[in-house]
This record gives sequence, C-alpha cells and structure tokens, in this order.
Amino acid sequence: MNEEELKALKKDVSTKKRIATDWASQIHDLVEDRLFSDYGNLVELARQTAIACEQWAEAKNTLEAVEAT
Repeated sequence: MNEEELKALKKDVSTKKRIATDWASQIHDLVEDRLFSDYGNLVELARQTAIACEQWAEAKNTLEAVEAT
C-alpha cells in the first residue's frame, strides 16, 4: 500500500470517528435537554450510534492491519 492509500485510510478512520461522535452528541443533547419530550427518539439514535461505532471500528482495524504489515 502506498502513502496516498494509507493517508486515505487514516482520513476514513478519522471521518468515521467524527460521525460516531456526532451521533453520541445527539444522544447526549436529547438526554440533557429534551428527555421527557423526545425519549421516543432514543432507540433510533442509539441504533445509528452503534452502526457508526461499528463502521469506525472496522475502519480502524483495517488501518491497524495495514500498518502492521
């Protein structure tokens, strides 16, 4: 793998981490500010957060595997 491809993988990991953090932030805001009016949205937000975290973990594992070779 060349430097350009490695740089793209690192950027992908960073982007996916930011997306997961954004979903988690939405949960935090809902719980802190609107829990009793919007609690029905928690399940979907949690689902999206879990998906984003899984995508980040997969990208991170790929990057680590590439860096180990």
